[in-house]
Amino acid sequence: MAVDAKAVKELRERTGAGMLDCKKALEATNNDIDKAIDYLREKGLAAAANKAGRLASDGLVESYIHSNGRIGVLVEVNCETDFVAKTDQFKDFVKDVAMHIAASNPKFVSREEVSAEEIEKEKEILTAQALNEGKPAKIVEKMVEGRISKYYEEFCLLEQSFIKDPDKTIATLVNEKISTIGENISIRRFVRFELGEGLEKKVENFAEEVMAQINN
Repeated sequence: MAVDAKAVKELRERTGAGMLDCKKALEATNNDIDKAIDYLREKGLAAAANKAGRLASDGLVESYIHSNGRIGVLVEVNCETDFVAKTDQFKDFVKDVAMHIAASNPKFVSREEVSAEEIEKEKEILTAQALNEGKPAKIVEKMVEGRISKYYEEFCLLEQSFIKDPDKTIATLVNEKISTIGENISIRRFVRFELGEGLEKKVENFAEEVMAQINN
């Protein structure tokens, strides 16, 4: 049977399993994600799902200051033990997350943080835009749903494409680290400062600047 690409993506993000394993799991379970998770867990391939319920109360608070001093980020990333928090692998991961936040400017960690009021407001704006574009009313609702999904991808950290590897979301990156490190990992919160934010100023492409710094 045909495998839904969106289901593969979601299953990878929720379990940390490889793409081929996710496809096989969905084929075996008729694209039922919950059953596919059980399938992967039975085969020992869903490391992230096995650890997701465990308490992660240790970790690091990492800072990143862009080289020109105009952007600063503080992020808290949790793991289960002080031992893991002190490893270079975990430290490098947290630094990557801080750098990504500086470049991509998310507003929320996950879609669960987005208020219902904000989503309703966004839906009203998107509905008006679609109608103004002359779209038929009967397809506007589906268009708005698609654009809301894009909204989450743009502003929710876990759903953004990782700046160092755009084929992965931050959620996928987290689950990969859970699989390799062996502990639950959670990005708890962050704050991003931009010099002169809210004031009229020259527009800069900070994503390009941060990537240039990474590559130097």
